[in-house]
Amino acid sequence: MAPSPAPQESGTPSAARAATDVWLPIPPAQIEGLPDGFTYHFWDGDEDFPADPALCCFYVVPYMKGQAVAVRPLREMPGLRVVQTLTAGIDHVADAVPDLPTGTLLCNARGVHDASTAELALTLTLAALRRVPTFVRAQDAEEWSPGVYDALADKSVLIVGHGAIGSAVEERLVPFEVGEVTRVARTAREAPRGPVHALDSLPALLPHADVVILCTPLTEETRGLASAEFLSRMKDGALLVNVARGAVVDTKSLLAEVESGRLRAALDVTDPEPLPAGHPLWHAPGVLITPHVGGPTTAFLPRAKRLLRDQLGRWARGEPLEHTVAVAE
Repeated sequence: MAPSPAPQESGTPSAARAATDVWLPIPPAQIEGLPDGFTYHFWDGDEDFPADPALCCFYVVPYMKGQAVAVRPLREMPGLRVVQTLTAGIDHVADAVPDLPTGTLLCNARGVHDASTAELALTLTLAALRRVPTFVRAQDAEEWSPGVYDALADKSVLIVGHGAIGSAVEERLVPFEVGEVTRVARTAREAPRGPVHALDSLPALLPHADVVILCTPLTEETRGLASAEFLSRMKDGALLVNVARGAVVDTKSLLAEVESGRLRAALDVTDPEPLPAGHPLWHAPGVLITPHVGGPTTAFLPRAKRLLRDQLGRWARGEPLEHTVAVAE
């Protein structure tokens, strides 16, 4: 049975009091095991809404469609009780939380992208260290380019943002015989493989890392985290890998470091994004760029469906939802 809507003030429209619709960016027929008691609608960011937004109680944000699409229906959803993203980061909807109906839950997709994003973090690290882009260009030119190149083995790796994705990155680094893995998160704690240092430890840790992998969410605390000072503390020849959000890195400062040849970078995300034609990052020396493909892989859809089935099942049974990151007040 679908949960009863939260008590409403007497002036609240009846449509909001009776809200039992669920909006999904995946066709409902493609998700096995959805609970009864709801009316399901497919909406993936089209101009037209699939139903009256006032009847929606559970809204799943369209995936990778941008902030404008994500928040567009929210003001018309007075009966909303849950906003569920399909991303680990919630920066594209976080600003809308204060305007949501009181008590509305904002849940992220922790766990959905761990495998895909960790795979790409490792791919970018290996490709940059082993100079794979150089070999691709040499192949296009039919040139043989032997030499001695960096290995990941024996390197010191610093993971900034040791949550679910950062932990998945570490698990994939271990078989490559890295010399040391150092972990940083918002607050210090113990992890299964060792201590996690607080963000304020970064100035002391950065000079010792051969590879710095950014996995942190974008918040006011992490916006511009990889600043000119941050980058200046990285050792000469170090590699910066960003699978977090583009705005975690100060692009101007990064350009200065890579153009000087002191640092290298492998970026799945950029600021601005999409990176426009003619931007100097495209041709900066030692920079490898992928177009924000850490999450959208063949691993995404089955994990996203499982998350939605589980979350909606919990909601229907009146159980607490997982991955709640904010509650509207």
